[in-house]
Amino acid sequence: MASPSSQFLLFLCFIFLVNGSVNSIAIPVVKDASTLQYVAKIHHGVSQVPINLVLDLGGPLTWVDCDSSADVSSSSSRRLIPSQSIQCSRSGKSPVPRNGSDTTTNTCGVFTQNGISGLATTGDLAEDTIAVRSELEDPSITAVDEFLFSCAPTFLLQGLASGVRGMLGLGRAPISLPSQLATGIGHQRKFFMCLSSSNGVVLSHHTSTTKLPLMYTPLIGKSQDYFINVKSIKINGNPLSVTIEGLTKLSTIVPYATMESSIYATFAKAFTKAAAAASRDMSVVAPVAPFSLCFSSKGFNGSAVPVIDFVLQSEMVKWRFYGSNSMVKVNEEVVCLGFLDGGSDLTSSIVLGGFQLEDNVMDFDLGTSMLGFSTLRGTCCSDFSPNSVLDESL
Repeated sequence: MASPSSQFLLFLCFIFLVNGSVNSIAIPVVKDASTLQYVAKIHHGVSQVPINLVLDLGGPLTWVDCDSSADVSSSSSRRLIPSQSIQCSRSGKSPVPRNGSDTTTNTCGVFTQNGISGLATTGDLAEDTIAVRSELEDPSITAVDEFLFSCAPTFLLQGLASGVRGMLGLGRAPISLPSQLATGIGHQRKFFMCLSSSNGVVLSHHTSTTKLPLMYTPLIGKSQDYFINVKSIKINGNPLSVTIEGLTKLSTIVPYATMESSIYATFAKAFTKAAAAASRDMSVVAPVAPFSLCFSSKGFNGSAVPVIDFVLQSEMVKWRFYGSNSMVKVNEEVVCLGFLDGGSDLTSSIVLGGFQLEDNVMDFDLGTSMLGFSTLRGTCCSDFSPNSVLDESL
């Protein structure tokens, strides 16, 4: 559990566009136990109403349910964006007439999707005031204007955690959160993310320097999502005889890592063999959905769990997964491998889900298209402090 001081730090800090210089801003993130979704809290409108949004790492924009949220739809500071406007062009989409009328007088329509349920619609592009609080020394809240988001209908909330009002997009897109922070307050086009099974944080900062010894790998492609190139997989140092043809996607809306069937079959077989060689106590038991490979927890020793390495651009650059990011406790008797068989129709060969991303400090640099990562062994992201990551001397 996080200490009271670190919880205060995480929940104190709320952000958004502000004129002038803001050194550091942080959004608190809490994992919802029932849905396994990561829920961020921001403050909306001049009345600074707190709203909860599901974190979508690859989301191109922020969207909010405006139909059933009176405090959002009736906000005196909210303004709908015309289709023929700079803001509409900035969204990166062609203007979409709302009722088939002339685009010169119509509201800017933007494609808006619930990445979890797959439901999608055309939302109204709007801008409104967001409450801003600096993470560092100034505890005062500043009300600022012109944060762009999509006003969506209530049905788009299907499948989201209880009490959530929409989704917060962190993707590589013109009006995602990191892009708007870069243009609005002069931060680097980058952000740090540190998730956990309880409290976590998304951090934006004016400096690009970190204290942590992060490994870096290129972000591949021009998609709004974040993809890396996994060249091979090792289990306890032994390479798998498997060909990885596609890219690996990072996602906060998928709870567990998912692999294309042929990759998973080889992976699960090698993991089972390595587990048996490491400990007699890791005996295979009947699987518990959604998992396909489970073990008895009787006498289970976490230190005996095989180490998984995703080898990236070279043998020197590996993303390593220990038992805390590979084994899921289902009940008192069963633990399961938190990597799933995704079938043969996956759009990505591998998707790293939220469970695998937890307790990793990740540096998403949109400007250089690089991803930094560092596993926090011996601690967790619920104890995360920006001062433990950022170099304030520069």
